[in-house]
Amino acid sequence: MTDAIKGYHAHLYYNEETFNLAEDVIFQASKLFNVDVGRMHKKPVGPHPVWSCQLAFDNDEFAKVIPWLALNRKDLTVFIHPLTGDDLKDHTDYAIWMGSIEPLNLGLFQ
Repeated sequence: MTDAIKGYHAHLYYNEETFNLAEDVIFQASKLFNVDVGRMHKKPVGPHPVWSCQLAFDNDEFAKVIPWLALNRKDLTVFIHPLTGDDLKDHTDYAIWMGSIEPLNLGLFQ
C-alpha cells in the first residue's frame, strides 16, 4: 500500500501574529531538508481554512522532516498528508495533524 504514496505535503498554518514565526520555521526547514517551499499565503487557499505555506517532499525525506517539525513547529499547527492521487482521502483518512485540528474545505474534492 505504501507504494501508492508519491510524496507528502506539510502545510504550516499561521496568522498575522505568527507569520514571522512560521517564516522562520519554513526557512530552517528549507535549509535542512530537501523540500520544495510554496508561497506563504496571507489568505485561506484551497481546502485550508487559514493562512498557510506548503512544504512538499518525497518519501525519503518523511522520516527526517516530520520528527523535526514535531520538535520545531513552535506551537504552529501543521497539517500533513500523503499524495496518493485520491485528494479527499489524502486530506481526511490519511492525514496527520500536529497541533489543533482545523476544519478543511473538503467540498473542493467532491
